[in-house]
Amino acid sequence: MKEILLGIIAALFFAVTFVLNHMMELDGGSWLWSSSLRYFFMIPFLLIIVAARHGLPSMTKEIKANPSAWLLWSFVGFVLFYAPLTFAAAYGPGWLVSGTWQFTIIAGVLLAPFFFIHTPSGLKRQKIPFKSLLISSVILIGIILIQIPSAASVSKKVLLFGILPVLIASFAYPLGNRKMMQICNGKMDSFQRVLGMTIMSMPAWIIMAIYAYVTVGLPSSSQVFQSLIVGVSSGVIATVLFFIATDRVRDDQGKLAAVEATQSTEIIFVIVGEMILLGIPLPAPLALVGLAVIMIGMLLHSYHTMLLNKKSFSN
Repeated sequence: MKEILLGIIAALFFAVTFVLNHMMELDGGSWLWSSSLRYFFMIPFLLIIVAARHGLPSMTKEIKANPSAWLLWSFVGFVLFYAPLTFAAAYGPGWLVSGTWQFTIIAGVLLAPFFFIHTPSGLKRQKIPFKSLLISSVILIGIILIQIPSAASVSKKVLLFGILPVLIASFAYPLGNRKMMQICNGKMDSFQRVLGMTIMSMPAWIIMAIYAYVTVGLPSSSQVFQSLIVGVSSGVIATVLFFIATDRVRDDQGKLAAVEATQSTEIIFVIVGEMILLGIPLPAPLALVGLAVIMIGMLLHSYHTMLLNKKSFSN
């Protein structure tokens, strides 16, 4: 239950990404700068935190032990996650991007067979937790209901470029996160892991920043400030909280699915944020029904996780 609460708090801070990215695009900011600036701003904050916790030497040692894996899965988990999200913000409103992003709750469950756990008899391939998949499908139905009223007024171009990149991101984020958990195997805390992945993804962000400078010039002061907020809120606070929650349940696919499903609450925070900051009207009645279905799905996940905890304690 604590992990689910951490996931919901993380979702609140993650929601800042969708609202501010949409605002930056409305102001004419390039998605290339929105992507790279977030990770540039994350570095100093994470360095201070990890250094204060005396974690830099052990983090550096772990990265040097397996640099190619760190490069690969940092690219998948951060670059293939965030670059498509900011690209999609250039074509679709926040509700469309954040709503489509919730497919990650299904993607995370479907990725289970790609991972192994250590057992007394050796490595064992993990199975898809079908109960968690069923509950996550309830949440997905709620998300679809939210999208229906507004989707009719969206062009095919917006649907293509506002949805397809987000679907790629929805698989990349849990895949990169889970692979890095597997590589670290509990040897690093969440602050170290986020900092390590941020550093190892820097080559991609630097290339994107250079391309942005050549093609569109320097970012505006407004975009720099908003990217700073996104970097701290979503890049540092939300990512670390989410990684802490997933780290705690990394060996249980059912509980892991429940934590990942908390990201579905992002769309609620995004809708409220866009209503306040961008003047978007109250969602249609069908969308409100979708919100209710999402909350029912979250309650089911919480109940299922509670049963799993009781079962593990009884054993």
